[in-house]
This record gives sequence, structure tokens and C-alpha cells, in this order.
Amino acid sequence: MAFPTLTAARDLGRLQEIAAVFIRHGLGDLVRRLGWADRLARAGHVLRMDHAADLARLEPPVQLRMALEDLGPTFVKLGQILAGRADLFGPAWIAELEKLHSQAPTVPLEVVRAQLAEDLGAPPEEVFARFDAEPLAAASIAQVHGAQLHDGTEVIVKVRRPGIRPVIEADLRLLERLAQLAEDEWPDLRPYQPVGLVRQLGRSLRRELDLQSECHNAERIAAHFAGREHIVIPTVYWDWTGERVNVQQRIDGIPGHELARVDAAGLDRMLLAQRGAQAVLKMIIEDGFFHADPHPGNVFYLPGNRLAFIDFGMMGRLSDARRDQLLSLMLGLVQRDPQAVVEVLMEWTEDAGHTDMEALQQDVVAFVDQYRGTALAKLSLGGMMNDVTTILREYRLALPADLALLVKTFITLEGLGRSLAPDFHMATEAEPLLEAAVRARYSPRVLAERGWTSAVHGLRLLGRLPRELARMLRQTKRTGVQVHVEVRHLERVVDQLDRAVSRLTVAMVVAALIVGSSIVMTVRGGPMLFGLPAFGLLGFLIAGIGGIWLAWSVLRSGRAARVAHRD
Repeated sequence: MAFPTLTAARDLGRLQEIAAVFIRHGLGDLVRRLGWADRLARAGHVLRMDHAADLARLEPPVQLRMALEDLGPTFVKLGQILAGRADLFGPAWIAELEKLHSQAPTVPLEVVRAQLAEDLGAPPEEVFARFDAEPLAAASIAQVHGAQLHDGTEVIVKVRRPGIRPVIEADLRLLERLAQLAEDEWPDLRPYQPVGLVRQLGRSLRRELDLQSECHNAERIAAHFAGREHIVIPTVYWDWTGERVNVQQRIDGIPGHELARVDAAGLDRMLLAQRGAQAVLKMIIEDGFFHADPHPGNVFYLPGNRLAFIDFGMMGRLSDARRDQLLSLMLGLVQRDPQAVVEVLMEWTEDAGHTDMEALQQDVVAFVDQYRGTALAKLSLGGMMNDVTTILREYRLALPADLALLVKTFITLEGLGRSLAPDFHMATEAEPLLEAAVRARYSPRVLAERGWTSAVHGLRLLGRLPRELARMLRQTKRTGVQVHVEVRHLERVVDQLDRAVSRLTVAMVVAALIVGSSIVMTVRGGPMLFGLPAFGLLGFLIAGIGGIWLAWSVLRSGRAARVAHRD
């Protein structure tokens, strides 16, 4: 398989780095299958594949996870997104991809000082009363320094790594070309929308590269929790916040994974789990804008059984229509109503092609029915949603990207709650919120507002209809009606036919020259060469050249076909 033409030298260099990392982690066969080795060899780059066996003893999911970590932020983020796609990967792959982290070596302050001074408007030692040269933490996109404002407020300064954007943009270009190639060459992958997955990755990464976008997200979440004192969102200091740096309130609390300190501080674990779950469920069900990565590193526990959420770089968004579907699905799971679950899945998989929808429906009904009679407190809502996506994977159906991210959030949130309190049950917390949300969304006032909005839109459409019809008729009269039929790979077939006809024509000419020259050789008279008629010898010479070209062309085509077949 030939890799698409690369449009920039920097892309070719990055491709060599990616291929070398894959080979180093025992994925050399994947590099060969993708055609990267041949492409790089033609460009003068040499890849060593003789040491790939060193890591071949590792399981493939481990090899992939280690390779993604080495390749940097773009591929780590891709792995984190794939870790939420239980509809695409089996449990072993998901478990390994969930280990991906964004930790990276810190960058010395001197490397970022010039960029930081440019963004802050002055050196950091002048802007802040104290600025810690040693970073508190470092990730693949940015690192965090402690600082203190002149009024004594403790803050964190998040600084984007210099030069990280060009690397990420090159990676995204390469991944999108590869995804397009996969869709074109492997039809079985099209239901999973590889190009759409890479574009989702690109949107997520570009938002994370803009550090002020994270601060906008934080303020939006803070507004949703105004008046709820037990939920804390860091304050943003906009005077020193921009695309490459942001300054936020420093949260002085107990990190979510230090449970021994929670007990030592006398905090109520069950209450913390309930408040955390209710907060994230509110973001999802009521607001449609939620923290998509509520793992222990992004949660702090504060005195008074309060919780603080940090790092709003990865956010999920749900439209009103999607929230309606989600409410129906979750209520169906919590209340063990298989028909409600089936109806939602039918909407999500309406483009399922040749999938046996009747069999899918029967499997979902059997899955939900097994929980009938089970106490609500014993249900694992995250596990049930994960099982639903597993059923979809067995039928080769893919969830929409926003829903896959949501399932991952539910599983992470339920795991966080259970680590705090083993008796915590997400379903118990979710049911009253779900029922309240359903009542609110289908109250007479809301239904009346929706009806009025639909009526206004319908009248606007009706008003535009005569103009649109007239425009369409004028265009039809002017240009006629064109029917476009697209046959995939037609150009390749035409090219092959053209070469075949060319060879056939040359073969006929060669045959004619041989016959004609043979006749000329028997005729006396005319110019002689080596005692033979010159025109006859010339004909044989031309026929020989044509025959050699014909044989070479056939051999070359056969070799190219074998290489393409191997790829």
C-alpha cells in the first residue's frame, strides 16, 4: 500500500520518527503493511528493522501503548480517545490504553523564559511576588509552575511548551492522510469513521493548545455551579492569560488518589463520592457541557467535604437532541426497560447498513432483562453502558464520538466513586436526577416553548419555499439536470485498460514488422547491408526493440502488482 504523497519535507521527517518508534516497539510489521518503509526508502531515509524483535515478546496492546507514549502529545491524546471506544476495541486493548498518561520531562525555565516574558509582558519575577523556577508538574503540552501574586494569592502558571504546535500539526496531517487511506482501501473500517476520529482528535488538541480556552471552560462550569459552595472551580486571572499561558488559583487540597489523607483529615468518603457524582451528572444531564476526564488527578478534596475540579482542557458537549436520547437510555438501564434502550440504539445506529437489527434488538433485550429484579444499589451504571457498547462492537457498529467520550466519563466517574466508598452506587445517584430532568424537559411550559419554536421555524421554511422552488427551476432550465455516477477506483481501471491496449498495439506492430521484414528479405534489389536487404534488417531491428520494451513492460507490471498485493 503506497502512502499518500507528502506535501512537506517536515512531514516526511516526522513520518520517519513515527516509523522508527513503531519499529523500536516491535511494530515493524505494521510499518511494512502501511508502506511507510518503502516510501521512506525512496526518499533516501533508511529504517533499521533488525532490532524490532527485542520487544516482540510483549503483548500487542502493550507495544502500542508504549509506542504512543514515545510519540508525544498527539498520539497520547489519540490513545486516550481510543481508550473510551469500547465499541471499537476489546477489554485488553482498552485496559492498556487507559494507562496512557501525559507526563513528560520538565523543560528548564531558561528554555521557556523568553516566550513566558513575551506573553506576560515582563519577566515572571517582575510580574509575580514569587515565581518557582522548578515546575510542579509537566505534561506533553504544557507544564505548571507555582507562583504568588503581589497580594499574597497563591496561583499556578501553566506554560505551553515552545515549538509544540508545529509537531502536533504535522502529526495531524499524517494521521488524517492515513485515516483517509484506511477508509479507501479497507471498506470494513468505514463504519468506524477513521477520518472523523482523527478530526475529533484535531479539534480536541487544538483546543488544548489554546490555554485560554481551558479558562473559558472553567468559568462556564463555575457559572453552572454558582451558589453550590461544596463545588470549587479555580479562579482565572485574565490579566496574565493568553493562548500560550494561563494563570489560575492554586488549589490547596488533598489529591483524589491520596485516600489515607482523606481519612486523616476526617472527611466523609461517601458524601464526597455522592457530591462528585451529582456534580458530573449535573454537567451531563442538565448543562450538556461536562468535564470529560474526572480521574483522581483532576479532583481535590477540601475541608468541609468540598470538592475542587481542575484541568478543563478535555470537555464533552451534548446537543439537546442527544441529551434527550441519553436520558431515555440511562432511564431504560436504571429502570430495566429494554424497549427504551433498544429504541435509542436504533436511532444511534440507523446507518447500520446490512446489520441484522432484529438480532441486535434481541441481544439488547436479553442483556437488559438479566437485571430485572436486581436491586438498584447493586447496579453498575458505567458497567452497563460499557456492556452496551460491547454489544455494538460485536455487530461492528460504532457509537458517535460524543457518546463514546460520555461512556468513558461515566466509567471513570464510577471508578472514582467506588475508590472513595465501596458501597457507592452511581445508579442510585443518577435515578432522581434523570427523573427530574425528564420532568423538566417535558413540562407543559417547555413543550409549549418547543412547539412555538417549531411553528416559527415551519412558517419561515414555508415562506422561503416559493423562492427556493423558483430558484431551482431557473437553475434547471439554465444548466439542465445532471446525473453524476461515481465508480470507485475507476481511474485505476481505465489506466490499466489504457496500458493493456498500448501493449496490444505494440505487439501488433512488432508482428507486422516481422512478417513484412521476412518478405523484404526474399526480394532481390535495393540497398544491401552485410549482404542482406537493408530495409529488411531495419524492420527486424525495430521489431526487436519493440519486443524488448513489451517484455520489460509486462515484467514491471507483474512486479508492481505483487508489491501492491503484499501491502
